[in-house]
Amino acid sequence: MFPIRDSTPRQSFPFVNYLIIAITIYAFFIQITSPDFDAFVFQYGFVPSRFKALDLESYRYILYSIFLHGGLFHIASNLWFLHIFGDNVEDRLGHIIYPIFYILAGVIAVFVQLAFNLGSSIPMIGASGAISGVAGAYFVLFRDSKIKSLVPTLFGFYDIIELPAWFFLGYWFVIQVFSGVGSLVTFDVQQGGVAFFAHVGGFVFGYLVAKLATKPEYRQQE
Repeated sequence: MFPIRDSTPRQSFPFVNYLIIAITIYAFFIQITSPDFDAFVFQYGFVPSRFKALDLESYRYILYSIFLHGGLFHIASNLWFLHIFGDNVEDRLGHIIYPIFYILAGVIAVFVQLAFNLGSSIPMIGASGAISGVAGAYFVLFRDSKIKSLVPTLFGFYDIIELPAWFFLGYWFVIQVFSGVGSLVTFDVQQGGVAFFAHVGGFVFGYLVAKLATKPEYRQQE
């Protein structure tokens, strides 16, 4: 399933969300214009085997990794999800809290993935963990919003169906959990793969923050 748009109108202009999108695009531009794309990713991405908990220098690569991507499809899909869900979450959390929340979600996501990939020499990059945090918060705050989605049907065709946010994001989360468990068997420390546990960690973080930090009356009424 792929989201096309949601039904919840925003109350304010999401300039922080657009700023995050712009910074991420700029970082990707720097990547693709560097002399060696792979060397750039290895230099600035978060490499588990290089991480030292007591070395503050190691932590900056976590921040760098949130804004780096592995290719055009990777960044396009991530930023589309952020565009769909981020504006409403920023609207509810506020323009000051939202960027702090976004970065923390990305950091937590990296640490969750790190727990399953200790010693890996493959760089971890991408905003997926942070955006999963946004999705987790959206699941709490706008669970009854409708998500117009592109859904595969029989014989390779697609249809556009309107789904409740709790179903769309809940289904997505379950897929990440099962894929993460499956990756424990198939993950190759030399070839890498999708950081499913970063998605799970980010989503749970966003869910908990939204549950704990917002009063029930400010959540979307059912």
